[in-house]
Amino acid sequence: MRIVQTLQLVDDPELIEAYKEVHRNVWKEITDGIRQVGVERMDIFLHGTTLTMIVETATGVDFDNAMARLASLPRQAEWEEFVGRYQKCASGSSSGEKWQRMSQIFELPE
Repeated sequence: MRIVQTLQLVDDPELIEAYKEVHRNVWKEITDGIRQVGVERMDIFLHGTTLTMIVETATGVDFDNAMARLASLPRQAEWEEFVGRYQKCASGSSSGEKWQRMSQIFELPE
């Protein structure tokens, strides 16, 4: 399954550069947890202040349940609070509250 989500960053070039640097050095517990809940691939793209995340999960993974499990793993809440300073979101927001799922409106016919 492929999920696409979006999130807005704070409109500050220095914070955006810092956010990019943070993602060059994601904590191992975070990447391990993402894989543990069934995510096989995760990519984040940036345009201006808009982030787009593409997530691919293993077959049969319920994405909402996987994200709820992820939120309960060690250091995940700490990570969300840490990166939250760069994101337009309320303090203490979980990943599921920050990232907004996008709807697919086109697929190139085969």
